[in-house]
Amino acid sequence: MLKKENLREYVIMTLALFFTSLGVYFFMIPSGIVVGSISGLAMVLAQLSGLSISVITMILNVGLLIIGFIFIGKEFGVKTVYTSLLFPVFLGFYEAVFPLNGSLTGNNVYDLICNVLLVGFGQALLFNVNASSGGLDIVAKIVSKYTHMEIGKAVTMAGMITAMSSLLVYNIGTFIVSVLGTYANGLVVDYFIGGINKKKKICIVSDEYEKIQKFILDTMKRGVTLYQVQGGFEKENRVELVTIMSNNEYKILLDFLHKADFKVFVTISTVNEVVGIWNTKKA
Repeated sequence: MLKKENLREYVIMTLALFFTSLGVYFFMIPSGIVVGSISGLAMVLAQLSGLSISVITMILNVGLLIIGFIFIGKEFGVKTVYTSLLFPVFLGFYEAVFPLNGSLTGNNVYDLICNVLLVGFGQALLFNVNASSGGLDIVAKIVSKYTHMEIGKAVTMAGMITAMSSLLVYNIGTFIVSVLGTYANGLVVDYFIGGINKKKKICIVSDEYEKIQKFILDTMKRGVTLYQVQGGFEKENRVELVTIMSNNEYKILLDFLHKADFKVFVTISTVNEVVGIWNTKKA
């Protein structure tokens, strides 16, 4: 039986695949854009070999999935098996319910923008729970793990090979659009991941610090660090509380401070990433 946290991750992965498959089916495939991905590479190889896109995609995904198990780990591999199986299910559903005869927008640039935003958002959700949609995302994850490169840059690097392969079957215009789209895709992934990972660093100075500390520890189940500080003007010794919270938790704490009507001095700054045991809440 899935634990609550594991269930949450699989819900996120399902939602991510919903957005990713939307971008691929409605915008990438009809327009012939070869943005760096297994789907794009399969489109090129299908025209060169005569095999179907689905067969080529399966062959490439199985090979890369085995590599993912070896170099990234079992948890990542199991999640990627789930997403790899779910992706064609979504595509099959769209094919049955929304058959397409061409591009929805009739414009490659519009298709590119929609595809990059939808797929990039889906990839960011997946990478944030240590998963991927399979294919070249596995390559990007391996590159990021062993070189400590930002995942978006790794996505771009892995995808450029596919984008350049478009020259084999498409014209120069499609090649340029594909390269630009692959580059933009990496930027979008890093942008969304940055938004997901951002936290608030909250610094509070108050004579009622013990009550605030108790609320943070006992009610919010978050950690807090206390510092002895001295005011530069009055030279009085005070206690400063420092804590890291998500945006939603920060709003709860701010609401508590307003309702309690404490005399406080609060400063808030944005933290782009927290490494360590931050997500392990106090029991």
